[in-house]
Amino acid sequence: MNKAKFLLLLLASLALLNPAAAQLLQPKADFTRADTLRGSLTTPLRTCYDINYYHLDVKLDPAKRFISGSNLFRFTATRDFTRLQFDLFANLQVDKVMYKGKDVPFTREVNAVFVTFPKTIQQDSKDEFTVQYSGNPTVAKKAPWDGGLVFTTDAAGKPWVASACQGVGASIWWPTKDQQADEVDSMLISVSVPQGLKDVSNGRLRKTTKLKDGYTRFDWAVRNPINNYDVALNVGDYQHFSDQYQGEKGPLTLDYWVLPENLAKAKTQFAANVKPMLKSMESWFGPYPWYQDGYKLVDAPHLGMEHQSAVAYGNKYQNGYLGKDRSNTGWGLKWDFIIIHESGHEWFGNNITSQDIADMWVHESFTTYSEALFVETQFGKQAGQEYIHGQRRNISNDSPIIGAYGVNKEGSGDMYDKGSMMLNTIRTVLNDDAKWRQLLRGLSAKFYHQTVTGQQVIDYFNQESGRDFTKIFAQYQRHRNIPTLEIRFEDGKTLARWVADVDKFDMPVRVRLKGGEYQFIKPTTRFAEMKELAGATKETLEVDTFNYYIGVLVD
Repeated sequence: MNKAKFLLLLLASLALLNPAAAQLLQPKADFTRADTLRGSLTTPLRTCYDINYYHLDVKLDPAKRFISGSNLFRFTATRDFTRLQFDLFANLQVDKVMYKGKDVPFTREVNAVFVTFPKTIQQDSKDEFTVQYSGNPTVAKKAPWDGGLVFTTDAAGKPWVASACQGVGASIWWPTKDQQADEVDSMLISVSVPQGLKDVSNGRLRKTTKLKDGYTRFDWAVRNPINNYDVALNVGDYQHFSDQYQGEKGPLTLDYWVLPENLAKAKTQFAANVKPMLKSMESWFGPYPWYQDGYKLVDAPHLGMEHQSAVAYGNKYQNGYLGKDRSNTGWGLKWDFIIIHESGHEWFGNNITSQDIADMWVHESFTTYSEALFVETQFGKQAGQEYIHGQRRNISNDSPIIGAYGVNKEGSGDMYDKGSMMLNTIRTVLNDDAKWRQLLRGLSAKFYHQTVTGQQVIDYFNQESGRDFTKIFAQYQRHRNIPTLEIRFEDGKTLARWVADVDKFDMPVRVRLKGGEYQFIKPTTRFAEMKELAGATKETLEVDTFNYYIGVLVD
């Protein structure tokens, strides 16, 4: 088997284990100028303006797989400047850039566009420009594993089109300041489609307008901050039904947009999963973050994606992940994986967004962990712990889960399941479930509608818990190895130490003698006597490897 074919098969197998956003799993050893232009958060041409509002206004021709239209950029200047950068993939044409009713010059380098203004834009001033563009956007070959637009048809042969662009970036189909560190504060999404079709995007449907050219325009208003890759286009012969959930902030609208052939199945599957999901997520993480924009599930011609307030659904109306249990425990077949996981991203990824995708563990670790918490809410803590323990089968321990900063590069796909194990290990160390729930809810409140660094999240846990978890986070995030507890029995004494990559690693761990109660010991990276284990033998000593994700070596 040649190397290229082997790599494709490897990526396909990883995608099955990490089903939520496998665009993030593409390996890359070397970085280019294009990576820096796309991934850098601190270049002056990006930091000079804070994006406030977009009006994305596009027309889609499904037959020609062609898109055209404009995006209005409304911003606040953070310093004096005459040039700025926005992003649009090179296969899409920038037809013109308009400023105060006139064309202004621009240049392109790979997928970055540099605009020069006729005068200095003053610090703290509010201003705007409009980009007109057109072309054939990248067609996703296997969304959501790769990025672009999906063009297909429904059972009746009518066009069915959707976007999926996490990882690769929203600029694969529309002009934008394509970085997670600067979320737009609000947005109007206008999509014109041939009559007989509907567009479903984020937020609330403000207006539907029949146009003279045989198209219909759908205007969707997003009233809250939204990250670029969440902005969604879903076009099809959608049928609509709705419901309501009495949540922590009052009534939350639930809107469902599905193809005609799926209507009956959707009513059953969504009723069985959505309200229990919201009850669990709100209990653990606090109120649903987008009451103003509502909650939607939208039929998608791909597996699914966490598009804010318009979650894309493609799990074929069955429990598990396409009918399979990723934990191999049985618990994963009692609920619809895509509804639970992708909706969990409304709290982690959408409400709290990492500034650099190197810290995408903030999205994926917490959201994968939310699956276990959902199982716990529904079936009890033991069930939740069994589910999370079963997820270990998906971990590769191949490379760190934190990626390279500033070059649009995420870490290992272990950010999903290993990240979830890390959080459960920290919960076990804390040994206070009420406080753990308080920490999770407080995290959502602390960084409500904000972008963050991974370090801010770690600092939050340290400060609010009164414990220092820095070394635990570092071992699981920055190294591929898990910590190993090494135990020796010498002269009637029980000695223990941690073998870890982090200097002076000292995580408390639960141990017991058979038939006894668990108690904590506090090993360091140097062998020391554990007096709590006096009289223990290799046969009688038990280490809690069910709740901790660790290795154990007993001499």
